[in-house]
Amino acid sequence: MEASSPSIVLSYPDAARTIRQHAASLNAKSRPTESVDLLGSLGRTLASPVIADRDQPPFPRSTRDGFACRADDLASPVLVVGQLRAGEVWTGPALEAGQAIEIMTGAPVPAGADCVLMVEHARTDGSHIRADRQLAVGENIVPAGSEARSGATLIPAGTRIAPQHIAAAAACGYANLTDYFRPRVAILATGDELVTIDSAPLTHQIRNSNSYSLAAQILVHGGQPVLFPIVRDKLDAIEDAIEQALDSDLLILSGGVSMGKYDFVEQALLNLRAEFYFTGVRIQPGRPAVFGRLPAASTQGHRYFFGLPGNPVSTLVTFALFAAPLLSALSGQPGVEIGPRFAEASLATELSGKRGLTRFLPAHLESDAGHAAVHPIPWQGSGDQTAAARTNCFLVVPEDTGDLAHGSAVRILLP
Repeated sequence: MEASSPSIVLSYPDAARTIRQHAASLNAKSRPTESVDLLGSLGRTLASPVIADRDQPPFPRSTRDGFACRADDLASPVLVVGQLRAGEVWTGPALEAGQAIEIMTGAPVPAGADCVLMVEHARTDGSHIRADRQLAVGENIVPAGSEARSGATLIPAGTRIAPQHIAAAAACGYANLTDYFRPRVAILATGDELVTIDSAPLTHQIRNSNSYSLAAQILVHGGQPVLFPIVRDKLDAIEDAIEQALDSDLLILSGGVSMGKYDFVEQALLNLRAEFYFTGVRIQPGRPAVFGRLPAASTQGHRYFFGLPGNPVSTLVTFALFAAPLLSALSGQPGVEIGPRFAEASLATELSGKRGLTRFLPAHLESDAGHAAVHPIPWQGSGDQTAAARTNCFLVVPEDTGDLAHGSAVRILLP
């Protein structure tokens, strides 16, 4: 008689805590690194910090179009003695009392000036200007070195590179960055009903979309997806596929983790000496999600795995909740700083409650400068691919929450 996997069904908060604990245990410093061109680093994790190569700004910088002058002189008309554009340096004598230099945003403030009068607050009177208001010393000037000193760390190692980091690195002359290698993530989609996406499915068949949704999520979170052929619902076939995938950094299996007669994934993992940390989570969708690790070759330690439900919406949700944080840690981000991305919004309609499960419902977030409202999307369950395609977030309903009124403050999961 075959042994069965342990039943470890957790609440969502407990499952999330379990993921964080394992993510925090991963040592990013042991991962290999490589030099990557600046734009190619987008979405990857920085292994060596970006250091300022000079003071920033390297000169006192005007933040406005206007007139560089002395604050104490503005009670009287001030003589304009020149003009200075961004990219130019003032080569004339230091500014004297009662004088001003017309200056453009981004230009170096000349010696002798201690403020910049905005052009909107200046009235021209021949070669003189009059101020409509009094200024404080230093107003509209960014002092040299006030943003960063030469040698300061601008972007620490462990940062997921976003566009603002690309800009900061470019400003310091970095054509390449040292990044961690992207973790290789094996994707094993199981199911006799699956066919390849370029096939014409029969009435009882469906195309293997999950491998591609997972690959897309893996790319977004800094990993390198490795798509394996479809695995049929046979115990030995699943075991063979898992063993072939053990040279990857992380395994994700889609389908075959429910209680059906031909759901063999957990049994295959158990036969391969898997250690399970949970075999279910009290969430909707995605309750059958599985997390654990497998022994790999003796020189490679172990490999974490996720068994995710095969329904498309369940796959999207459980990856975002559980696989993405662990993948972020594997890609080099500090484990204590990672987790799913949540935000808050106002519920745009009433919602009936269902206690006992934390629900992640397909939804659409609409926002403007002052308000964010979330609209639940009607759906036909976790297999509703069409509803999933209309989502840009998932509405979070905690397990102890009943009915929600229109306008209620709610959390949303961002994919």
